[in-house]
Amino acid sequence: MVSTAPEDMQQNAIRETIPTGIALQGEQRVVIHGVTWEGYLQILDALPQSRSTRLIYDEGTLEFTMPTEDHDFSGRMIGRFIYILVRELGKRIKTMGSTTLNFPGLEKGAEPDEAFYIQNQPVVSGRNVDLESDPAPDLIVEVDITNTDIDKNRLYASMNVPEFWRFDGRILRIYQLQNQEYVEVETSPTFPTVPKEWLYDFLEHCRQDELAAEDNLRDRLRQ
Repeated sequence: MVSTAPEDMQQNAIRETIPTGIALQGEQRVVIHGVTWEGYLQILDALPQSRSTRLIYDEGTLEFTMPTEDHDFSGRMIGRFIYILVRELGKRIKTMGSTTLNFPGLEKGAEPDEAFYIQNQPVVSGRNVDLESDPAPDLIVEVDITNTDIDKNRLYASMNVPEFWRFDGRILRIYQLQNQEYVEVETSPTFPTVPKEWLYDFLEHCRQDELAAEDNLRDRLRQ
């Protein structure tokens, strides 16, 4: 079961995340049902390695996502936020970006906005990841401004991703894997001393000056 945040908390998150009056441009999505795992792999092979369109496959359902500027901005800045936290808090990191994560045994595949090995960085450092023997990334980030036909909570929980961040352009929801299901939590298990509001502030400041936003975040972490 996934708990939900109180309404007043959600409204506060909206005010913190993005200034009033800014309209977000959501992703475009194309969904195809009845696609076999082999068909999905053939489509993957036929597409160029360098592409903006991202694919996600879940037991017969294939979704193509065409990101917009708002989507890419949010995903990249959240990734940068995480990288700075890791650096300043003395952790380790292996960045996977939108690398295709395929799990043939589950007939599931995904190309998230961001994926990181942090706790398990020593396990996969210095080489390519092999998901048949290596653990899934420790932390995955997805930006979904528009609705998706894929149940991403169920998808990433089945992949045993310990922590999942979902951002809809206004509200960040953090999920922790517990007993093979995600439970929504208010602070990141990986960064328990960092409140959500710091990300909201960082994203808002990045819209004006990304470098100044980075400096401000580092100052906060060093206090």
